[in-house]
Amino acid sequence: MTYNESVDFLNATTDSLIDRIGGQLTEQNMNMLTLNEHIMLAYRYLRDEVMEGGFIQLIQNGYGPYVLLGPLPMLMKRELGLKKFGQLLFNVQHEYKANRETLEADKDDDEFMAQYEQFEQLNDYGDDYLDDYEEVVTPAVAEWFSSQAD
Repeated sequence: MTYNESVDFLNATTDSLIDRIGGQLTEQNMNMLTLNEHIMLAYRYLRDEVMEGGFIQLIQNGYGPYVLLGPLPMLMKRELGLKKFGQLLFNVQHEYKANRETLEADKDDDEFMAQYEQFEQLNDYGDDYLDDYEEVVTPAVAEWFSSQAD
């Protein structure tokens, strides 16, 4: 699967999952997805949010617990063999846990933008994902999910 095919697969598959759960993941509909579907959806949220505004945006938009505290980081290391990327996610998870209250607090636009300086390490992790991992991890996730469905 090429990179572009993997992006298309990721988007089409997760769009279908989002449609199936009524447009938004909630506590009430979480049990409608399998573990593998949750992994795929968590990666989609990670990819979309980090590409748009880094891990700070991912957390501010409410995806921190689902993406960073769920099984995604461990699965990347153990199941997909993406040890360095899994470690990056564990590093992000550590920063998130240490600063969760501040990162998740409601903010105006200026306060939100100030977080990129305040949490420079999270900003750097987002850059690392974009520069070093996204083009490798996205196809790996798509291939893994595709193989799980067989």
